[in-house]
Amino acid sequence: MIRVLIADDHQLMRQGLRALLEKANDIEVVGEARDGQEAIEQVERVSPDVILMDIAMPILDGLRATERINAHQNNARVLILSMYSDETLVRQALKNGAKGYLIKNGSREQLISAIRQVHGGGSFYSPGVSGLINGDSPNQ
Repeated sequence: MIRVLIADDHQLMRQGLRALLEKANDIEVVGEARDGQEAIEQVERVSPDVILMDIAMPILDGLRATERINAHQNNARVLILSMYSDETLVRQALKNGAKGYLIKNGSREQLISAIRQVHGGGSFYSPGVSGLINGDSPNQ
């Protein structure tokens, strides 16, 4: 079972993600966080395998939370789930230790595939994001 923590400042988004993920037979949502600081605290409490991390959150943003989570050498793998596909944000997320970057306009299947890949030790990037990582033009 893949243990997932959802970190997003919008309650409706967290509830929607939980509902989508609970339909997968190999994924269990073990916690939710409203900001980056709460995400860090939840990681210590619930020991998730994968953290779905939004970037724009109050108190502590997802980029800094990702960096702090990875600095503690725990086994949780961060998958950024954001509406932003800005090259600077993508590169900073990866530098801070994110194992994937998924744009929020993707499908349920893409989200579940991303969680499985990241959990399995791989990485996952939305199609528009993978071009930024490989040095392609951001105008795809």
